[in-house]
Amino acid sequence: MPITDINAAFDSGNIIVNAVQDATASLAIRKDKDSEFAQWFHFRVACTAGERLVLRITGLESSAYPGGWPDYRACVSEDRDYWGRADSSYDKGEDGGTLTIRYTPASDIVWFAYFAPYSMERHHDLVADSASCDGVNYRCLGHSLEGQPIDCLEMGEGDIQVWLYARQHPGETQAEWWMEGALDMLTDMSNPHTRVLLDKCRLHIVPNCNPDGSRRGHLRTNFVGVNLNREWAEPSAERSPEVLAIRNAMDATGVHWAMDVHGDEAIPAAFMAGFDGIPSWTDDQGDRYKAFINRLAARTPDFQTKLGYAIAGPGKANLTMSTNQLAERFGKSHACVSMTLEMPYKDTVHGNDPDQGWSPERCMLLARECLATLAEMV
Repeated sequence: MPITDINAAFDSGNIIVNAVQDATASLAIRKDKDSEFAQWFHFRVACTAGERLVLRITGLESSAYPGGWPDYRACVSEDRDYWGRADSSYDKGEDGGTLTIRYTPASDIVWFAYFAPYSMERHHDLVADSASCDGVNYRCLGHSLEGQPIDCLEMGEGDIQVWLYARQHPGETQAEWWMEGALDMLTDMSNPHTRVLLDKCRLHIVPNCNPDGSRRGHLRTNFVGVNLNREWAEPSAERSPEVLAIRNAMDATGVHWAMDVHGDEAIPAAFMAGFDGIPSWTDDQGDRYKAFINRLAARTPDFQTKLGYAIAGPGKANLTMSTNQLAERFGKSHACVSMTLEMPYKDTVHGNDPDQGWSPERCMLLARECLATLAEMV
């Protein structure tokens, strides 16, 4: 039988198997626990090498972001190291919206995912490797609802307080690949931008804000179905201890610069969202934010400023979101510039890689460009 097993019973796994016949399978995505969000998938297929697989993921018009499926290609790996893209097509009229993945494996087992996964095991390796470097301090800011640590790595001797944090939405694994690139750079003293940042700044880095959702294969929520990036106005120990721990630590240090790292399902480009519409907006904050994104766009073709989210009107900012909350919270005391970096799941419209599309490698490279830009700004 060409398909002998389809399985997602592992870290960040997510799939429902509805039917298997020969080399064809009908699948669906499991919703986040206690939530209606569904978009992330990650599963493996045991099969016959050389037999073409046809995998249909159904019901996607009722997924969290149905606009994410047209022109999307599924990620695929046979060694769980290199992640390429599989031939994929989307038909919104078939079985409530169906993504059809076609792939001919060279071996008897193959993995598929919405984006290249970033496992909790790799997360712990990243924390251990970084914490062992000279000049890096480790702090546990608190714990998730399931008791996992909220890890924070700190470095630098300067007075400018910089906070970088990622994976509030656990299925946006681009964000922790970005963090790996950032930490690789910040522990490399041969890099001149690193030396500037460590001299001028004190950096606080939270590689994964939502370890419970990450391990469970969620797209967007924590253990109790809460979207952490809607908790920043009033985080609680009962619903969002992850945010409460991070925000309390930020209150203790203050924040001059902050970047919240994410992935976007629908927009085929890397872009930034700012804090337009906060009640205490100042032109100085806005000008420095615009200078940052324009300088970053000039540094790398993998970032652009034309595609992005609609801008909130005066006084209309959603203060439950971290970027808006931090710019408002630390605007008067620290002239805080905060921003949300979004990276794509889809292939990019600018400088696309036909084999990998947007990839872990490009996430890590973009991190270096972001930090070099910050070094030039400070």
